Amino acid sequence: MPRSTSPGQPPDARTSGESTDSTRQRIVAAAKEEFARHGIAGARVDRIAKQARTSKERVYAYFRSKEALYAHVAERETTALIEATQLDPADLPGYAGILFDHFTARPDHYRLITWGRLELAESADDTSPLQATIAGKLDKLRDAQRIGLLDPAWDPVDVLALINQIAMTWAGQPEIAAAAADQAVDPSVTARRAALVTAVERMFPRPDRDQRPNRSV
Repeated sequence: MPRSTSPGQPPDARTSGESTDSTRQRIVAAAKEEFARHGIAGARVDRIAKQARTSKERVYAYFRSKEALYAHVAERETTALIEATQLDPADLPGYAGILFDHFTARPDHYRLITWGRLELAESADDTSPLQATIAGKLDKLRDAQRIGLLDPAWDPVDVLALINQIAMTWAGQPEIAAAAADQAVDPSVTARRAALVTAVERMFPRPDRDQRPNRSV
């Protein structure tokens, strides 16, 4: 008597001799690469299936549509971004450096997020993890202003927007990055990082340690 398939398990999983988790992981990994390269509209489920060494039918058994698959991948990548880029309001230049490091190591991540912004702009979700994280970072900046760590003349939303834009300067301008490789006085990635950290430092200097208010108060 054949074994029944557990709920949510693809119909052919019981005879494949392969872990469904393994197949799903391959699909997600292939989809991440496909979406980063081609966007949502340009992505092809058949290419994802081929890269994942499975069939289109099994892709759709896990994810009801290409858009649902993108949403899953984007949520995973957003979670990774949130975990990797914690904001310390007492060290905004350091935060800019952390963002730079993340997107330098993960250019596919930047492309994936950018495609979503371009193609899903009208369906932005105010309850998404990223929106919640932005709200939390703004609260940290307001608290920093309240206790004297950050100039209160700045609107926190401007602070966050400016730092993010500066930190992602090179990720968002690959053509200038290519020119820098040939024409910059120092073409190294270290020099690019130092320049943007210095820019943020001049706008939002780190407070002197002996002048920082007691955070326990």
